[in-house]
Amino acid sequence: MAITMTEAAQAHVRRQLANRGKGIGIRVGVRTAGCSGLAYVLEFVDQAEPEDEVFEQGGVKLVVDPKSLAYLDGTELDFIKEGLNEGFAFSNPNVKNECGCGESFHV
Repeated sequence: MAITMTEAAQAHVRRQLANRGKGIGIRVGVRTAGCSGLAYVLEFVDQAEPEDEVFEQGGVKLVVDPKSLAYLDGTELDFIKEGLNEGFAFSNPNVKNECGCGESFHV
């Protein structure tokens, strides 16, 4: 089981961690939300918990709890800029359908 990041996502996380002044990477997870059932959660992480899975790419660590990893296995995290908008994009092969607003998904 694994999660990967594009070079653009790695660079963005490295910049944000440098601006923040601390942290080992980002925690990626899922929570119950929205009209389709699950939503992605991202937050800075200063230290991984013993039960966490840690994936490192380009000097950035992706920290995932075991429950979330079941929904995120095979996901690629990208950082995209389109005009004035920018943000993370998830390419998750486990998603069966998404809500119309793009806020939640179902596996």
